[in-house]
Amino acid sequence: METTSRVGAQGAGAAEASPDTAQGGPGSRRSVDGYLLASFPWYGLDEAYSGPRWLMQVGAAADGTVEHGSTGHGEEPTLRGERADPGAEKRRFAVVVTVASRPVRRSADGTGVLEATSVSSAAWLAGSGLLACTWPAQMERALRQDWLDQQTALAWELADHLDEPVWSTLSLPVDGAQTEFRYRESEYGWVLAGSAEGVHLGAYGRGMSAYGMGFSVIKDLAAYTG
Repeated sequence: METTSRVGAQGAGAAEASPDTAQGGPGSRRSVDGYLLASFPWYGLDEAYSGPRWLMQVGAAADGTVEHGSTGHGEEPTLRGERADPGAEKRRFAVVVTVASRPVRRSADGTGVLEATSVSSAAWLAGSGLLACTWPAQMERALRQDWLDQQTALAWELADHLDEPVWSTLSLPVDGAQTEFRYRESEYGWVLAGSAEGVHLGAYGRGMSAYGMGFSVIKDLAAYTG
C-alpha cells in the first residue's frame, strides 16, 4: 500500500531522527564529508561576520541523499540535557540551516510519496534546532520531556502557519540581494526562514541579533573546520 510521508514542515529526512541529530543540534558535529556529498550549495553568514565558524550535521534521506544541514557561528551552545553550564544562557550564536528545494517525490523504498520541501521545512528545522540548545537549566528533569514535547509541537505548528501574526517580515541580504524572511522571537531566541536559489534557508540564534545579518553561499568549507 502506498503512503504519503508528511515532510513539508519537517524537512526531508527529519522525521526519522531525533531533534538532537536531525536538526543539527549542538554536540552533533560531524566531519566535512557529509557536506561534500550534497548536490546543493551550503549557506552561512556572509563576510561581514568575522567570528568563529563551525560545522554541525547534515540530514539525509533513507537512500543517503543529503537533504539539509546546519552551519554554526559564534560561541557553540551547550547540548540540551548535558550537565548544567552556568554560562550557557550567555553564549552568543547563530546557526544557518540549508534545506534542498525538493518537489513531491517517491520515497527511497518506493512505497510512498514525500511531500515537497518549502520555507516551512526550513522554519521547522530552525525552530527545533533552537529547542536543542535552550533547555531551561532550572527545570526539573522529570518535567523536561513534557516541556520538549510541548515546545516541539508548537514549533511545528508555527512553521505550518508562516502568515500568522506571530511571524513578521525581515529583509536581509542573500548573496547581496535583499530577500524577505519570516521572523519570530521567543524567550529562548529567534528563528527565521526564507528561500534562496535552489534551497530554503532557516536560521536561529541567541545573543546575536538577526537584524543586520547577511547570508551567502559558503565557497570554502575549510573556514568551518578550523
